[in-house]
Amino acid sequence: MRALQALYKFARVLGWVVYGYWRVRTFSPKLSDTQQARAVEVWARGMLAIMGIEVRVKGHPSPGPVLMAANHISWLDILVMHAACHCRFVAKSEIRNWPLLGVLTTGGGSLYIERSSSRDAMRLVHHMADALRQGDVLAVFPEGGTGDGVTLLPFHANLLQAAISAQVPVQPVALQFVEAATHQRSLAPCYHAHDTLISSLWRTLCAPPLLAVVHYGSTQNTRDRHRRDCAQDVQTAVADLLK
Repeated sequence: MRALQALYKFARVLGWVVYGYWRVRTFSPKLSDTQQARAVEVWARGMLAIMGIEVRVKGHPSPGPVLMAANHISWLDILVMHAACHCRFVAKSEIRNWPLLGVLTTGGGSLYIERSSSRDAMRLVHHMADALRQGDVLAVFPEGGTGDGVTLLPFHANLLQAAISAQVPVQPVALQFVEAATHQRSLAPCYHAHDTLISSLWRTLCAPPLLAVVHYGSTQNTRDRHRRDCAQDVQTAVADLLK
């Protein structure tokens, strides 16, 4: 029975992706930034609802300009943070070329980085700093990859340099997935190194109803700080929010 339910949800997920693709292609160029942000939030919430995931927010997202720094569990993290409060993500360049999803990610305002290129990383930091100076809300995953949702990987400091350069605060954000009925941590949404997008999606669809908890911490000042010290403090703050 659970497999049949998952298959039904999978069909609805595909339909919602196609709908989102059509919306981006048809209406996005005509929308203001505020309308675009609202449309992304609504679409993300709809997708998560189809998958049986409810978003629960703790704390308050800071208005821009701010750089949000979150732990990274799954490809679902972007949807979850969009559903809680629209922000522009820094994503790996490969996502831009994914069928359908690449268009959706670009439509959400993502900035792309070529992870193997130090020169591209410097270009992106300058681009991020400019966006922050203009009042944007950006979000990064400083771990650089997905963890198991239990233990944090070391936070890399490079992308936090944009907030330091623009002299805007960093807001720690803790993400967790728990079963809605028991509030016990769920590993179903975790995106492991051996996973494919389809296998991870299927495991999530087969799971019982989930809660995605987004816990916003207090913003941290970046003025006159070294990026490594900032990264360590943000990692400590995220770890505290996960307790």
